[in-house]
Amino acid sequence: MRAVVYRGPDDLRLETLPVPRIATGDLLVKVTACGVCPTDIKKIHYGTVLPPRVFGHETAGVVVRVGSRVRGFHEGDRVALHHHVPCLRCHACRHRAFAQCPQYKRTGITAGFEPAGGGYAEYVRVMSFVIPGVVKIPSRNSFLEGAMLEPVNTVLKAVRRLNLVQGDVVLVAGQGPIGLMFTRLLGLAGMRVVATDLLPNRLSLSRRFGAEWTSAPEIANRPEFPGRAKGQSLAKLVDRVTRGRGLDAAVLAVPSVEAMVQAQALLRGAGQLLLFSHTQRGSSASVDLAAICVDEKDLLGSYSADYLLQDEVARLVFSRKLDVRSLITHEFPLAATDAAIQLASNPTPGSLKVVVTQE
Repeated sequence: MRAVVYRGPDDLRLETLPVPRIATGDLLVKVTACGVCPTDIKKIHYGTVLPPRVFGHETAGVVVRVGSRVRGFHEGDRVALHHHVPCLRCHACRHRAFAQCPQYKRTGITAGFEPAGGGYAEYVRVMSFVIPGVVKIPSRNSFLEGAMLEPVNTVLKAVRRLNLVQGDVVLVAGQGPIGLMFTRLLGLAGMRVVATDLLPNRLSLSRRFGAEWTSAPEIANRPEFPGRAKGQSLAKLVDRVTRGRGLDAAVLAVPSVEAMVQAQALLRGAGQLLLFSHTQRGSSASVDLAAICVDEKDLLGSYSADYLLQDEVARLVFSRKLDVRSLITHEFPLAATDAAIQLASNPTPGSLKVVVTQE
């Protein structure tokens, strides 16, 4: 089979590998679609893991072989995959901190070499311990929608970490694919969203996803954004819409220290600041510790998915209450995976979610 193999930093090669052999408790899935995720991009660019590996974990496809001990799946089933599933028994799981579970940290899907998701290949082996995370795709829905279940899950998990009540005002900084998902899911939960982004077309799209107000950050001397939207400053907007109270919460869907500092200042006392995109080890920023202690402004993080939200995520996506189809702007064939990675790393005004697709 064909697979795109990571051989070192920024070194992806289309190679021929054997089709993975499965054990009696496994599935073999023919990949149809796999989204490009920022976490894989960082591993590829910065060489944070040892090669060789086959990346790609936002995967959907068709079951082509079923292990003799597997129940509930058959050849021909259209499925969406989740490469991490917690044990539900350990200390971390008892605290619903699934991303810290030792089993969850093991990747359970591979196209060869050290398991790394494997979605940038024609076939993947789905190991027994992650089969509980496999979701069947209804006939009315596309493989592209199935491939979006995993990223939607990560966003819904983050939303659930916030202590909010209906009518609260929440800032979502960044209106890329992840930020737009936040905007929609917060709106569905009854929140009032202030969306910010540098690009006018993304601010326009955020309105369609439910944002009540939009604002473009004031950034001086940035000629790369000549057409960005202009308007009143974010601070003035927040003061007006909250009647001086401040934001109830802010979500950082961009890894910007400047946006983090500004968002913390705009929170009310006992507001919450959630970091979603700050995943690069070693990055640091100054925070006002008294704002956390005296003003009780919580600083939170959220990473990866919540296994127990699987069914709810599937209902949201497959019912199209969260219609992910408009988020997918570019599809690349497997042989052009490197170009897909490059576009996702350097988005254009017209690009959002990038997906690698196969027949």
